[in-house]
Formats: sequence, C-alpha cells, structure tokens
Amino acid sequence: MKRGDIVTVALQGDLGKPRPAVVVQTDWVDETTTVLVCPMTGTIRDAPIYRLLVPADSRTGLTRPSQIMADKIVAIRRDKCGPVIGSLNETTLAVLGRMLALMTGIAG
Repeated sequence: MKRGDIVTVALQGDLGKPRPAVVVQTDWVDETTTVLVCPMTGTIRDAPIYRLLVPADSRTGLTRPSQIMADKIVAIRRDKCGPVIGSLNETTLAVLGRMLALMTGIAG
C-alpha cells in the first residue's frame, strides 16, 4: 500500500459498512501497524472544500463515481485493509493534499 492507493475498509461506527478509502499517509512511514486513510462515499454532495469527486474507471477501480471524504481522516490497522483496487492520478492526489492541509489547519 502506498499514498494514493484505493483500498477497501470497514470502519467502526457510523462509517462501518465496507467502502473504498484512499491511503493518505506518507510512504516514508511504512513500519507502523496502522495507516491513515480517507474513506469514500457514493453519496455525492456539493462540498468542494472537503469532498473530492473521483471517477469510476479502470485506474480507480471504482464501480461508480465517489467522493473522497477529506473531513473524515482515520487510522486503520493495515491488516484490516483489503487489497489495492486502484489509485489516484498525481493531479487528484495533489488536490487531495491541499484539501487535507485545509482540513487539518496546516494551510494556515
């Protein structure tokens, strides 16, 4: 698993059903037992500051257009992640990085 990969996860709580998620943790920290991901949803909302639309295609491995929920960053055990089903392109990953900087306050 590397940053930008899309995997399937089943999170605890309200987001508990199996769903795709994007790995957002840096590749430099790969010895941890957990990995940071942003879950994805097929419920499309008009929230361009913290929801990023991703197409369903052979690169992403998604079966329908989905949004990355940059407002729901979560750590999950690596052994609870399913196999990689796809990945984001560099442009989409860069946009997600800016969204995450805004959501976490790093952008100022």
